[in-house]
Formats: sequence, structure tokens, C-alpha cells
Amino acid sequence: MRKFVVFLILLGVLLAVLDRVAVAGVEREVARQVAAKYDLSPAPTVEVEGIPFLTQAVSGRYEEIKVHMGRMTTPDGAELSGIDAVLYGVRAPLMDLIQDSATADIRADKVTGTIVISKKTLDARVPQGLRLSGDGDDALNVTGTVSVAGISMPVNARMKIEVVTGGIRLTPSDVNGIKIPDATRALGFTVPVKNLPLNLKIQSVRTTPEGLAVEALARDVPLRG
Repeated sequence: MRKFVVFLILLGVLLAVLDRVAVAGVEREVARQVAAKYDLSPAPTVEVEGIPFLTQAVSGRYEEIKVHMGRMTTPDGAELSGIDAVLYGVRAPLMDLIQDSATADIRADKVTGTIVISKKTLDARVPQGLRLSGDGDDALNVTGTVSVAGISMPVNARMKIEVVTGGIRLTPSDVNGIKIPDATRALGFTVPVKNLPLNLKIQSVRTTPEGLAVEALARDVPLRG
């Protein structure tokens, strides 16, 4: 009986070790594939959620994987301060990973992400003579001067943030002081954000001290390019 108990303890320890080794292997492979697809350096940090892991590995489906990517620039010029993504229902057949991980078709049923668009990107798009500032809610403030029909006019306005096709649109919703003709055209601008990693599509936006925090969503996302 004692030998059997010792055997069970050793078996439990072995399975626990294998569990952690398998977790590390999948985390490395997901990080490698994401880094290769989006040309990231350094590679993202990856954390597989759920214990025991081996039951997920055997089924070839991982319920939740967290991925953090550092600073990057999208093809349309938006500088991102960082991306925190959660991959749900990741399908990665165990035999595919063992036999040839380089060609394994790893994909997620759903991905949610929080992306920070840097203030530098916003400042590069704002009309000349204006400065942006945020107060942590769903709007930005713009101050400065703008030229209308060759006349320099002071500006103090609240900017509304909207998700539009291909990016984020900022338009004046409340202009204080001198009335500016066609204020929407004179003060409004668009930040193009069309090619986010992991096929993410913008759902909502809020301001942060670092710029704009974007909540995004994608479905059926392949991780290998």
C-alpha cells in the first residue's frame, strides 16, 4: 500500500512537471508565430491560462491565452504604445505542434484587445496651431489658434471621439468663444487605424494620459502568417 501511495505521489509530481513544460512550449510557439507574422522585436509575452494544462493540450484547444505586445507602428502610421490581447478558444492540435510546429495552424475563435494609440500619433494629425489634452472620459479638448479664410482665430473646443471606417474621427462638439465658420471642417481630423494586429477591429475608444485606449475585437484569427 505504501509503495502504491509513493507511486501516486511520484506520478502526480511527474504530471505537474510535464504540465509546466508543455505550457512553456505552447507559450513559446504562440509568441514565435505572432512575432513572425507581425515582425515584432522583442517577441510578445504569452501566458496560457487554465490548470491542468495537459487536458487542454490533449484536446488541442486552449480556453484562454493572454498576449502582451510592446510598442509598434501600424502600416498606416499609427504608433501604438502597447497591446494587451486575450485569445479565446485557441485551436492548436497537439500532434501538429509536435510534428512540425512551424506549419501548425494555430488560430483563435475570438480575440479581445486593449490598444493604446500614442499621443504622438494624435499630435501628428491635429490641425496646425492646435493642441490636444484629455480628461479621462470620452472626449478631448483642443486649444490654440486656427486660420480661417486667412484670419487667425483662437480656439477652445471639446472634441467628440467616434469610431469610423478605417480609423477614429475627432470632431468639435462644443466650441467656446468666437464662433468658427464650418468648425467641423476646420477643427476635425481623422486618425487612420486600419491594420491592427490579430485582425482586431475597433469597438470603442476612451482617452488616457498616454493617448487613446481602444477596445477591439476579432473572430476566427489565424496566428501564423
